[in-house]
Amino acid sequence: MCRIGSIKSKTPVPPSVALNLMLPQQEGHDNSGFAMVMQDLEGVFSHYKDKPLLSLACTPQGVQLANDFMEEKGFVQVAQWVPEVDKRPGLKIEAMPRYVFRNYDYPEIYRYRSQAEREDLLLDTRLELRALLEKDGNGFVYSFWPDVLTLKEIGDPADIATYFRLWNDDGRLTARNIVTQCRQNTNYDIVRYAAHPFFLQGYTLCANGENTFFTKNKEFQKALHRGYIGFESDSQNFLYTLHYVLHELEWPIRYYKHVITPLPFVEAEQRADSKVLGLIRESLAHLEINGPNTIIALLPDGRMMTCCDSKKLRPVVVGRDKDMVAIASEVCGLNAIMPDRNVAEDIYPHEREMVVIDNDLAVQRWNQ
Repeated sequence: MCRIGSIKSKTPVPPSVALNLMLPQQEGHDNSGFAMVMQDLEGVFSHYKDKPLLSLACTPQGVQLANDFMEEKGFVQVAQWVPEVDKRPGLKIEAMPRYVFRNYDYPEIYRYRSQAEREDLLLDTRLELRALLEKDGNGFVYSFWPDVLTLKEIGDPADIATYFRLWNDDGRLTARNIVTQCRQNTNYDIVRYAAHPFFLQGYTLCANGENTFFTKNKEFQKALHRGYIGFESDSQNFLYTLHYVLHELEWPIRYYKHVITPLPFVEAEQRADSKVLGLIRESLAHLEINGPNTIIALLPDGRMMTCCDSKKLRPVVVGRDKDMVAIASEVCGLNAIMPDRNVAEDIYPHEREMVVIDNDLAVQRWNQ
């Protein structure tokens, strides 16, 4: 079983808050990795929020390949943050030689293109760079998107935090939205791409559980979009369906739940929107999921959401105080970072429910 968590804050918070959310849940993960996606960045990235940010872990040769590739594509580097790593002996971490976090200006011909054209450019650039680095094992590219940073590493989460000095709350690395997990992939080979959270065109998602419809989802999704690749983890299906429903079909967020966990036929037929629900199930049946799971997602517009499988077989709780809303697999995580909250207001989403946190921290609860 995995453990997942997320934070949405009015004021920027450092990664240490996310780590303190996750570490009390240690019995629910195996200390094999740590990964996080940070959105709505401040600190060293505060002046570059509209510039695509490349998150890369690679070899020295990979750095040179990336440099040449980005220059050939016409991207111009405008900023860079290099972590000052702590290489003390005894840390349990399988570190890559180099980490690259760079902001770029768009190629000249794209500076006045539409938002959709820019999004396609960033996706295609990331996919091409990933293929280039994979060829000879020279690195991993996790995200290439404005105002988003992704870090994934293999090892003990506390040691990973020490290595990257994430315990040092010096204000250089902060964000209003953080999604995180403390575990490497266990269903297949351990590979950095398999670590949650997953990212695609502004959409971030992590999951606790398993999807027994993985093969059915995978074969269908491979034909839907060029960005649906890898499938190193069965939980990537959840991200690709989220992207497809919201980005490609442009449906309201509440329909995501109807796609992945449709209502039983008897119940759906009795509803006023039964025809719509029937068409959704008929056309997107291969995106239905199965098995015990809980999902946490972060959308491009900053909203955060969570929902569960149709039998509620994985835990999740939402808590809040005046400055922050957090989601965690276990309530002990919430207790660690917001001990003074009103616990009577905690939300334990049920199997038919989707909880959405708006940018003003208002919490919406939608039932199927």
